Amino acid sequence: MRMLVVGMLFLAPALLLADETLGEVASRVNPRLVKVYGSGGVKGLPGYGTGILVSADGYILTTANHLPDSSDLRVHLHDGTRLTAKVVASEPELDAALLKINDKHSPDGLPFFDIAQAAKTPTLIPGTGVLAFSNQFQIATRDEPMTVQRGVVAAVAQLYGRIGVFEAPYTGSVYVIDAITNNPGAAGGALTTRRGELVGLIGRELRNDQTQTWINYAIPVNATIAARGVAGRTLSLMELIEKKEAYRPSGRPDRAERSGQWNVRTGWTLVPAILDRTPPYIEEVEPASPAGRAGAKPDDLIVYIDGAPVPTISALYDILDKYRPGDKVQVEVRRLDRLHTLTVELEPVPKTPR
Repeated sequence: MRMLVVGMLFLAPALLLADETLGEVASRVNPRLVKVYGSGGVKGLPGYGTGILVSADGYILTTANHLPDSSDLRVHLHDGTRLTAKVVASEPELDAALLKINDKHSPDGLPFFDIAQAAKTPTLIPGTGVLAFSNQFQIATRDEPMTVQRGVVAAVAQLYGRIGVFEAPYTGSVYVIDAITNNPGAAGGALTTRRGELVGLIGRELRNDQTQTWINYAIPVNATIAARGVAGRTLSLMELIEKKEAYRPSGRPDRAERSGQWNVRTGWTLVPAILDRTPPYIEEVEPASPAGRAGAKPDDLIVYIDGAPVPTISALYDILDKYRPGDKVQVEVRRLDRLHTLTVELEPVPKTPR
């Protein structure tokens, strides 16, 4: 018993020191994060998330989920300051978006993570201790600190292929984390080392429809992937942040280059667009149509097209305007409380007899 007591006396200061160090790290990281708010609440989509400050003048890295497409995008700084923001660039294949505080009273000299320095960090190995900072479940409001979770990197794996049943626009390597970070509002948060060094962007919620399990992951800050369908081009978070408004996303040409050149048939009928921001609910599906063959059903809510968020019916039309007949698109729909990914092969619109 005496040996046990002595051992505990020696152990207690070490535990206390570790707790104090974690608190100090959190106090350095929190000012470099923001709480992101926008339109949400549609079929379970949260109206809040997290962002990472990457410049002193208010550029913010976050995930390319439904929030960046909100017309009323807002951010709360660590001290509770409320500001408006806008999207300046996004890359669907990286599942990342870059925001900019656009309030006329926007503060300068904000604390931020140096992405150029963070990108030099070698890829972490399994077993490395990490911290996850986010506004999951909207626990933090105004000047309250972010949620902090402590864990380890369980694996470094390809999100697509190695975990093929988890649908995601990003198909590069990710840090699989043993902490449960896959929660509403956590997407866009920061994964850091135990010393508070940025190493990853917490990904959006992904679920395996077969096992009903969730994957907790972060996209490495130093990730570089090959662009799909664009020979010789690589994509990185570093390029997105460095080019800012000048960044051109990968994939298909701009809408201006393709708009009006063709039309496509899906076979679904949407609910009436009564409001400017009516969400794209499917009202009817023709059985023998592209949507019908893909498994679309009435009352499905279209959430993503090839990884691009689809917040409104208008946005859906804009996205589909970029495709040709014969193109196969990945349509992610929310059905009840589950997400389903459908492959829809678009057809030409039948010519009207004269």
